[in-house]
Amino acid sequence: MGHEAIDVNSTPAGDQDDILHAFNVLWYSGCASSINTIARIGGITPKADYFEPLTWAIYETGREFSASDDLMAIRTLQSASRDICRFFLDYDVLLTPVLAEPPVDLGTFDAPESNPMQAWERVVEFAPFTATFNATGQPAMSVPLYWNKDNLPVGTHFAGRFGDEAILFRLAAQLEKARPWVTRRPQSFV
Repeated sequence: MGHEAIDVNSTPAGDQDDILHAFNVLWYSGCASSINTIARIGGITPKADYFEPLTWAIYETGREFSASDDLMAIRTLQSASRDICRFFLDYDVLLTPVLAEPPVDLGTFDAPESNPMQAWERVVEFAPFTATFNATGQPAMSVPLYWNKDNLPVGTHFAGRFGDEAILFRLAAQLEKARPWVTRRPQSFV
């Protein structure tokens, strides 16, 4: 299609563990803040039995973070954003998988009451490629360019420069023309 693919063999944004930790700090403390705000408005005290186990575990963890933790997390994600901006000075689009494994069965992400955070950990393991772009605000898209033996779509993830969604729209149009997917439907499972 006239594109040049280059194996960069690196991540565009620093240490992925640091980015994930920063994302988690903000996600968890944001959950705690939201629940506390709604509880204050409603004049109630949050209780575990009001929530799913995973939400309550995230709430409890989020309450442990300080304002200093939140500010350090913001700085980490801002630094990652600058790293990604530098990466995209040399590249138009980054190609990665969407997921780390094929589609999984329903129930894979259920949160056991004995360890509700296990569900969160499983999600992070399943989808490690997209979080950095979600956390830094990069435009990205997933397109179903391939289908596995069970006729399920396998997503291909493309990320672009900050504010340059147009390049992704143009690329999506080219890809859909080359490998149409609009009429593809996974078979039903019973």
